[in-house]
Amino acid sequence: MADLGPTELQATTPWVRRWLRAEGLAALVAGIAGWLALGGEWPWLVVLILSPDLSMLGYLRGTHAGAITYNLAHNWATAGLVLGIGLVFAAPPVALAGTILVAHTGFDRILGYGLKYPTSFQDTHLGRIGRRR
Repeated sequence: MADLGPTELQATTPWVRRWLRAEGLAALVAGIAGWLALGGEWPWLVVLILSPDLSMLGYLRGTHAGAITYNLAHNWATAGLVLGIGLVFAAPPVALAGTILVAHTGFDRILGYGLKYPTSFQDTHLGRIGRRR
């Protein structure tokens, strides 16, 4: 088999990014459906959907602390754990918080925002966000 040489990463990523955005859309829809199924009200959903972004306040302590706090609030493991605890222990407010985390993380993935590296807010597991300098 002939070696075709190195593959440019940018040439392989457009379809992967589309899949990640589709995954985000599915999570956003699932989070909203879960919210409604658990009796959450639309006005509160609108108010709370951006609440996980309060985790960005960690960046006031620097990029390392900011990445940790941001990533804790913007990943599937935390969302699933909070939702699961709420469901297992029949704690509706906790379960509703889990659906907010699922929906918010899905929305962020649709927009192309990923988990943060401690080097910079713009450095994410989905690639660099923002303008190139």
